[in-house]
Amino acid sequence: MPKYPLGRNGPSVSAFGLGVMAMAGGYGPADDTESVATIQAALDAGISLIDTGDFYGHGHTELLIRDAIKGGRRHRAFITVKFGAQRSPDGKFLGDDARPHSVKNFLGYTLKRLGTDYIDLYQPARVDPNVPIEDTIGAIADLVKSGHVRHIGLSEVSAATIRRAHKVHRIRALQIEYSLMSRDIEREILPTLRELGIGLTAYGVLSRGLISDTAQASQNVGEIRSRMPRFAAENFQRNLDLVAALRAIAQEKGATTAQLAFAWVRAQGDDIFPLIGARRRGQLTEALGAVELKLSADDLRRIAQAMPAEAVAGPRYMPAVLSHMDSERGG
Repeated sequence: MPKYPLGRNGPSVSAFGLGVMAMAGGYGPADDTESVATIQAALDAGISLIDTGDFYGHGHTELLIRDAIKGGRRHRAFITVKFGAQRSPDGKFLGDDARPHSVKNFLGYTLKRLGTDYIDLYQPARVDPNVPIEDTIGAIADLVKSGHVRHIGLSEVSAATIRRAHKVHRIRALQIEYSLMSRDIEREILPTLRELGIGLTAYGVLSRGLISDTAQASQNVGEIRSRMPRFAAENFQRNLDLVAALRAIAQEKGATTAQLAFAWVRAQGDDIFPLIGARRRGQLTEALGAVELKLSADDLRRIAQAMPAEAVAGPRYMPAVLSHMDSERGG
């Protein structure tokens, strides 16, 4: 597994990361034993970047990572944790809390669940509209000084917010959705990251499984896909047609559609680290096939023609969700 600096002069991490959100059950049932085995398989395959959120399954995925890194594996993992999202007992999101004292409180619980005394990269999951980003980053900077956090990140923020945060403390990485179907960051956010020397960890590379050989609409109202506009009846078939065009190119390359999608994101720059959202070892193995998949300039041109971003039907989230996301505000 190749490794690259996470941000300019940053720590060396694996070219691909593992995102564990699906292990909390948002994309269907997940088996804890298989989840732990998948995390360990990722580490054994050379993946060091392991991404979670303290609100995934109310902290459940942190417990899975704890079990996976026992027995001397902690030093092989670069653990990134998002915090601040508040959830009710039935899983509903209640808002975001990034007040300085809350930041430190959240970290205390995270360290306990993970069974470690430091987090490699800590980042607010979303901007708290009631708290200046400077105050949130300042609180994490205090945790860097105390040794409980090593690096600071951001998630789903605008170019303007990135600049404000970076003035308070060096930002190592931004986590944001980036895929063949979601390319808005190319206008302002990605150029800002590159100007400031900040890495990008890309989630949603497969657009919740839509960019794959087995995409299907979810009938389970409890699954994330049931709430995603691109899976809605009026959009789903139009998007499947785009995926079919992509699949034809993948087959020519001897790859799956998912592998092609991961390879495309990697081909956009060594400062971009795609997150593999696997909850089973088989899914991980398939995705890792993208490591050896090389795309030529002609391949990239054909892929862009097969799936132009403007042809995608439906936004990446529901409009009501997007309206509260700092990354969608521009500037």
